Amino acid sequence: MNLAKVYSAQFDVLNSFIVEIEVDIYKSGVPVFKIVGLPDKAVDESKERVSTALKNIGFSDENPKRYKVTASLSPADQKKEGPIFDLPIAVGYLLANGDIDFNPENKIFVGELALDGSLKKIKGILAIVRIAKEKGFSSVYVPEENVKEASLVDDINIFGVKNLKNLVEHLRQEKNEEKNLNKVIKPSVSELLEEYNKYNKVDFCDVIEQEVAKRALEIAAAGGHNIAMYGPAGTGKTMLARAFTTILPKLSKEQALEVTEIHSTVGVLDQTLISTPPFRSPHHTASYVAVIGGGTYPKPGEVTLSHRGVLFLDEFVEFDKRVLESLREPLEDGFVNISRAKGSVKFPARFTLIAALNPPSEVFRNGGSVSYAEAQKFRKKLSGPIIDRIDLWTEVAKVDHKKLSGGGNQTEKSENIRNRVEKARKLQKERYNEEILNANIGVKEINKYINLNDEQKNILEDAAKKLDFSPRVYHKILKISQTIADLDNDGKIKKEHILEALQYRPKEII
Repeated sequence: MNLAKVYSAQFDVLNSFIVEIEVDIYKSGVPVFKIVGLPDKAVDESKERVSTALKNIGFSDENPKRYKVTASLSPADQKKEGPIFDLPIAVGYLLANGDIDFNPENKIFVGELALDGSLKKIKGILAIVRIAKEKGFSSVYVPEENVKEASLVDDINIFGVKNLKNLVEHLRQEKNEEKNLNKVIKPSVSELLEEYNKYNKVDFCDVIEQEVAKRALEIAAAGGHNIAMYGPAGTGKTMLARAFTTILPKLSKEQALEVTEIHSTVGVLDQTLISTPPFRSPHHTASYVAVIGGGTYPKPGEVTLSHRGVLFLDEFVEFDKRVLESLREPLEDGFVNISRAKGSVKFPARFTLIAALNPPSEVFRNGGSVSYAEAQKFRKKLSGPIIDRIDLWTEVAKVDHKKLSGGGNQTEKSENIRNRVEKARKLQKERYNEEILNANIGVKEINKYINLNDEQKNILEDAAKKLDFSPRVYHKILKISQTIADLDNDGKIKKEHILEALQYRPKEII
């Protein structure tokens, strides 16, 4: 046999696909090793790693660089990226050359080869295993360091490969009860979901005072509302934002797998399973591509990495105006469209935005002064559409120094607040018969589920007229009122719920 076919997969955030690898060996003519099928530089360099690895595990007499070898990666019109095709190309070569004999159907091979034949950890393994299962493959061979993550997918066999030599021995004895490699013992996803995120160290009770801001954050957590905190520097805005994830319910199994897959694909996964909502906090100097996503071949940005979690933008008005304006789509729709000459993709981006800012008015309060130019700059950055898309605005005021001594008054713990948030979210799920929060419902659901009596309508209409609410803001007040009512455990809106919701509109902060 001079021709062999094996299977691998290319990972992507939303568009992973199976790659068919054909290897042809022609043992005459000019020696050459070619990889075709739109490979990037890392894929093209596989021929060097594969050749050296085969030599170093004892196949020096049949080194592929001595013959005319062609490895074709199909579909040929889709770009192949990364070193993950090293292992399947090596296996395909050995199969085509007759060094091993096995049935490659229903098997996926992925892995980067070191020069000594060992396999290195790769990114995107969860996306690869999920597409393999979806396409009907029964077994996936992955580097040993990736087996825990790969095993999160049920109903598919995972084999951990330490080095190429072990894999060759395993495939040679495949019909003999697979003696050399063992199927991975799958970890319990339910147990992994119970693991507490090691980065969530700040508890709400650690933040002294700021009860108004804490209440606003509780409402934001319960209904999935975006929130902005403003006030002088050093008053606890960042600390409150970091504590916010501790009052959010843990992710469901499906949500955890979705978030973990995104982080794995991008290459920032640092734990087996992300069981709690992610927290992302890019610096205000971050570029448009870093925050929103993009590039020649579109890649996800921070808004996608914060999917199902929190995007914290400190020094909000210091971000590039293009970045702030581009937040409109994900804040409204829960996804972001990236269009480029070489492709257009839609990345998930359903997150809770927490913005922190120090408005110029705070300079006045502290006895300073602010120029007209500074005030104008602030106004230009905070456009009307962006202000409208942030549901809750709350002040974080200075704390009396006396209360800082000795730790101040210990307030409610995050666990107690999280219990109320979970109950409120349960009410929303029962109301809408699906996993949706008040912040994300449309006009149709508002008209169907949110009912006000005449007194409540008059209060809201008077406020809308005096404060010149846009239709978007009017609907947001209704949704916030519903969230406050859900926190009261009955879900029935009262007059005081509407009055409280109105308190969270932006004041004269400039």
